[in-house]
Formats: sequence, structure tokens, C-alpha cells
Amino acid sequence: MPKMKSVSSSKKRFRFTAKGKVRFKRAYHSHILTTKTTKKKREQRMPAIMSAEDAKRVQRQLPYGSQ
Repeated sequence: MPKMKSVSSSKKRFRFTAKGKVRFKRAYHSHILTTKTTKKKREQRMPAIMSAEDAKRVQRQLPYGSQ
């Protein structure tokens, strides 16, 4: 059986925690920050844990990432 290929764009966007959950960077935190509240910007700093349903999709794209 040949190796499975990972989706390159997913490799750059997602990381797995030690327990196999998917971590991602939140959107809307790169530009036009003057119109956003301090609270919103502070919350956007921390990476978030993806929901279980969406995480399944990412695990299919990164077959060797969650091991």
C-alpha cells in the first residue's frame, strides 16, 4: 500500500494536541484591528480547539498527523 498524501494547506493551518484534538488559529486577527474591540482581539490571540465533527475532516486530510 503506498503512502497517503497530506493536504499541504492543512499542514500549515492545523496542529494536533497530545490527546489528538485539532488546534487552529482563529480568523479575523490579521488586519483592520482598529475597528475591533480589545476583548475580541484578546480572545482571537489564543488557538482554539476544533469541534469533533470538523476535526474528523481535518484528520482525513492529515492521515499521519494525529498519531
